[in-house]
Amino acid sequence: MKFAHRVRRTAAIMAATAFVAFASQSFAEDISEAHLKAARAAISAVKTTDSYDMLLPAAAQILKEQLITQNPDLTDLIVSTVDEKALALAPRRADLEREAALVYARTFSEADLNAIAVFYSSAAGKKLLSDGPIVTREVTKAVDIWQRGIQRDLATEVGKYMSQVVDAQVKAAKDAGDAAAPAPDAGAAPDAGAPAPEGDAPVLQGLDAPAQ
Repeated sequence: MKFAHRVRRTAAIMAATAFVAFASQSFAEDISEAHLKAARAAISAVKTTDSYDMLLPAAAQILKEQLITQNPDLTDLIVSTVDEKALALAPRRADLEREAALVYARTFSEADLNAIAVFYSSAAGKKLLSDGPIVTREVTKAVDIWQRGIQRDLATEVGKYMSQVVDAQVKAAKDAGDAAAPAPDAGAAPDAGAPAPEGDAPVLQGLDAPAQ
């Protein structure tokens, strides 16, 4: 009894975790069989659901590990039982294919689906499927390099321009001060304690180029 209770509890937890509610029967009535056939052909060409083939075997393996951990003395029974029950559930894989076809059919017209199937069944389409992840990875690398370069050049150009503006403002202020100051007496000695005129531009902060 205790073992049976643990099995039911574990199965209930996994069922609650893995369960997908299929509530699309009402929509299926509005989709023709020809439309669904085109959707299935597109799914097959694009290999949309291929990655889901291992869901049931993975669920079976997880259940075996959980039950064997709790009941190591029943390992053989657990393995044979889980394998048998998983095999009995295998035909339900078709339910997932139907749901995927309904999603495609609601999203694309029959003509669109036929075009998708034709393209992804062609040599170019198959190459896109096989090499697409590699292309995406390489494009991402190129984007990263471009982004770093554009950030560096933007900071450099902004810093250069702002330095020129600030230098011009400092020079204009100095020239205006010199013009307004009274002329010194010709015979007067210069004041040794007077500070030198302030003509240096302030240092701009925050415009360093990004690290490479």
